[in-house]
Amino acid sequence: MDSIVVTGGRELSGQIHIAGAKNAALTLMPATLLSEEPLTLTNAPRLSDIKTMTLLLQSLGAEVTSMQGGKVLAMSSHGLNGDRADYEIVRKMRASNLVLGPLLARHGQAVVSLPGGCAIGARPMDIHIHALEALGAQIELKEGYLHAVAPSGLKGARVPLRFASVGATENTLMAAALAKGTTIIENAAREPEIVDLATCLRKMGAQIEGDGTSTITIQGVDRLHGATHPVVIDRIELGTYMLAPVIAGGEVECVGGRMDLVTAFAERLAQAGVEVTETPVGLKVRRANGRPHAVDVVTEPFPGFPTDLQAQMMAMLCTAEGTSVLEEKIFENRFMHAPELIRMGADIEVHGGTATVHGVARMKGAPVMATDLRASVSLILAGLAAEGTTQVNRVYHLDRGYEHVEDKLRAVGADIERVPGS
Repeated sequence: MDSIVVTGGRELSGQIHIAGAKNAALTLMPATLLSEEPLTLTNAPRLSDIKTMTLLLQSLGAEVTSMQGGKVLAMSSHGLNGDRADYEIVRKMRASNLVLGPLLARHGQAVVSLPGGCAIGARPMDIHIHALEALGAQIELKEGYLHAVAPSGLKGARVPLRFASVGATENTLMAAALAKGTTIIENAAREPEIVDLATCLRKMGAQIEGDGTSTITIQGVDRLHGATHPVVIDRIELGTYMLAPVIAGGEVECVGGRMDLVTAFAERLAQAGVEVTETPVGLKVRRANGRPHAVDVVTEPFPGFPTDLQAQMMAMLCTAEGTSVLEEKIFENRFMHAPELIRMGADIEVHGGTATVHGVARMKGAPVMATDLRASVSLILAGLAAEGTTQVNRVYHLDRGYEHVEDKLRAVGADIERVPGS
């Protein structure tokens, strides 16, 4: 199993190009199931999760061709011949559940395994189930699989979500695009990935209004056609690399970065004494004077502070001046990186969903173990500033969400390498 080895103490300088969003691409790919005509995605990220979704779509009879080194995905579901998403594929990635809505809309039935993914607490499927049942689906859980049918077809309805779930909003949005009549999603998620999906579906002929707000209205149509759509840039990768020069020192320009994607995050950086400047090609980041200042963070649905940047923010706050409090309100069990940071000399106390971080002047390199995707990169970031060498083990999580992280950081001056496992 590969490891990432980082030797700290080098300031960073240069540009990092931000990839297309993993969470957007994994939502856009199942949209091909809604139409017999081709859907082409450009600016696709080159990640293991994309390969997993490709295998899943191919198992259903879709054609997926990767071009231009993986940055373009040409898909077609004209020969769709399956409606079963098997456990062996779905267990690898939670986003696999996003085939449920499109299969129901196109085929009137679907059998989808309960999903897997990072071990960061429960992310219940009941919100998805209740939403699709509101549209007329009948769903039963048998032997780890959701068996869904819509004997009379899907019909538009009012769909109030008890939580602003991104996945449930996406599944409902895709299913409603082909449902009869009008669907109104209340308490919808507002993330940029939702807007990106709605934009793509409109290009395919869907009638959607209100994406980016808490109320989305969909007027169902009889069929969708093909389209070409660029994947929005990855705001989580953007935030991650914005933190790199804050932790290590120096100045980095994140090419493709947009402030509207990371507003709440950038506000916390400003409070910590970090300068974020918009440039003609992206965002330039540097820490203004010495160590950053402590700040408090509460994770919230978009447009609040993203849960997917909490681990990386904690790594930065470990060497900030003062005491910071991080409150995780989205997922339980998402402080598993804290014990590993403590191995590097961090001073962190965790009580339930709250972590208190007392900044230290310097951390020390150590062998650490990644527990999930965002924890992996938080440990790499911590290693950029630590004395000595940090070896991050079990980085297979990393390749699910970051393409060539060691190459991107090395290009701006980091001493980092990937060591192949035996």
